[in-house]
Amino acid sequence: MPPNASTSTIPPKLPPDQVPVVFQRIRSEMQSLAQKIGELESEAEEHALVLNTLQPLLQTAPERTCYRLIGGVLVQRTVADVIPTLETNYSGIKEVLETLTKSYKNKDEEFVAFQRQYDIQVSPRTP
Repeated sequence: MPPNASTSTIPPKLPPDQVPVVFQRIRSEMQSLAQKIGELESEAEEHALVLNTLQPLLQTAPERTCYRLIGGVLVQRTVADVIPTLETNYSGIKEVLETLTKSYKNKDEEFVAFQRQYDIQVSPRTP
């Protein structure tokens, strides 16, 4: 029995008219996951950039004013106040990224198994 058999969303035997529907559903779920992963990677890069910029200021000027956008409102804080929050947010984003990446890999394995089970071959698109 495959390791992900209990979590698979594919019924053991589908009627022929349902195969393309399930194929498209799995494909769209993978695209959604990939899009969300891309968004979070971009957000993580932004957090890392800001942290790398502010870290030297923590030693030299911890009371220096900086601004942070919170829910569309620009808030004035000090470097010492902002860095711990940014670090917490950054680590949270990284954890969510790991979870989504694992979900994507599981969904990809499910997709490949589905293709094998129903002998589906995807032809490359020509422009």
